[in-house]
Amino acid sequence: MSRLKEKWKAIPLAVKVSSAYALCSIFQRCLSFITMPLFTRLLTEEQYGQVTVYQSWQGILSILLTLNLAYGSFSTAMVKFEDDREGYISSIEGICIALSLVFCLVYLPFQKLWNKLFELPTYIMCIMVVETLGTTALLLWNGKKRFEFKYKAVVGITLAVSVLSPIIQYVLVSTHDEKGYARIIGSAAVHIVVGCFFFFWNSIKGRKMFNKKYWKYALGFNIPLLAYYLSQIIFNQSDRIMISHMVGTDKAAIYGVAYSLAMVLTFVLNAINNSYVPWYYGKIKEGRMKDNRTVSLGIAGIMALLLLGVIWFAPEIILIMAGEKYAEAVYVVPPVAISLLLLFYTQLFANVEFYYEEKKKLVWASIGAAVVNLVLNWVFIQLYGFVAAAYTTLASYIIFAFANYIAMKQVLKEHEIEDEGYNYMGLLGLLLGFGAVSAIGALCYGSLITRIIVATTALIVLFCKRRYFFELLKTIKR
Repeated sequence: MSRLKEKWKAIPLAVKVSSAYALCSIFQRCLSFITMPLFTRLLTEEQYGQVTVYQSWQGILSILLTLNLAYGSFSTAMVKFEDDREGYISSIEGICIALSLVFCLVYLPFQKLWNKLFELPTYIMCIMVVETLGTTALLLWNGKKRFEFKYKAVVGITLAVSVLSPIIQYVLVSTHDEKGYARIIGSAAVHIVVGCFFFFWNSIKGRKMFNKKYWKYALGFNIPLLAYYLSQIIFNQSDRIMISHMVGTDKAAIYGVAYSLAMVLTFVLNAINNSYVPWYYGKIKEGRMKDNRTVSLGIAGIMALLLLGVIWFAPEIILIMAGEKYAEAVYVVPPVAISLLLLFYTQLFANVEFYYEEKKKLVWASIGAAVVNLVLNWVFIQLYGFVAAAYTTLASYIIFAFANYIAMKQVLKEHEIEDEGYNYMGLLGLLLGFGAVSAIGALCYGSLITRIIVATTALIVLFCKRRYFFELLKTIKR
């Protein structure tokens, strides 16, 4: 133990912080994944659909009520206003309060009309507004602590909320007939109590609910990005809302479960990207973009292999995690999982755009893909049901990735930089091969034995080629 303590003390603070946040994020994901089977069995499909619809609308309304001010401009503001971080945070809370009041003035007089759109009762919508304010206050406090490298308090609060939330949800769900709304209230209660504490804490510490300079800076930075933020939320959440309106909340629940399972490796993608981006930016700065060709293709290959595990054994995963009543969701998994690999490709191209501060091209690409997604959903969900939404998502991600590829090529051309950072033929070949193997896996869903035999054969081949993969992992690690 003493040796471990000495080794821990010797680790640089930045490494401790990033490691603590990574482990905390993994714990949150695992806890969410572990509790899914409990709630899919306690709630009917329609009740689970209510939770899905609530989460989807909250994602959209949080952009309108907070302008994503806990992100976007926040990091730069913590540097720019380093001497008055508390004042800036309290001013952001002032903006969020103002926007929430405007929403209430628009919503409450016409609540019956709005509730037909939201498919949620008034008291649940009011809870959503308060929860959004509380969550934002907690995010602002967390963000400040991260800049101060005070990770212990952040990790402690995050873990406490992560553990308490499912416990309270379970208690309320077990004791109430309206189990869908009971779960919503159970989740929101923890965020409201903790969030409101930090809202008042931030306000007392900052004492600047309105500061013209801070409001001007925050609004000037984030409002131009509003279209991008909204398009991303629409991209990810519109499927479930449209399915709920067109087919029913029960089908929205089934789609939501499958989507969550297909996207379960998103945290892996984000963790890889957070470590990979600084390394690649360093290579761009050194004029050694070519070093990235093997690394980016290797990371894409690892993501593809992990996703294939989810796709090939989707029936069994859904049976364990959600039960037989969600079995029809299995065919949603392959196209959505392929979309996740395309999202990684998109991030590869967008990283270059961000390096050269060409954010407008990313915004237009995102808006275009979101509009395509809405139109395709409107047409094909009515014709072919909720499974069609998975394929419209895939089509939209293809467009999104290709648009960012074109934008990146333009950025490099404008800056007179030779395009040698990616092995495009390798990435395309990997995507096509991944799509073909995913389709074969979907065709074999009726035979578990066939899938086990093929998967075992693949593992044997990988084992025989292990030296190549170990060398690739060493390259990526460096």
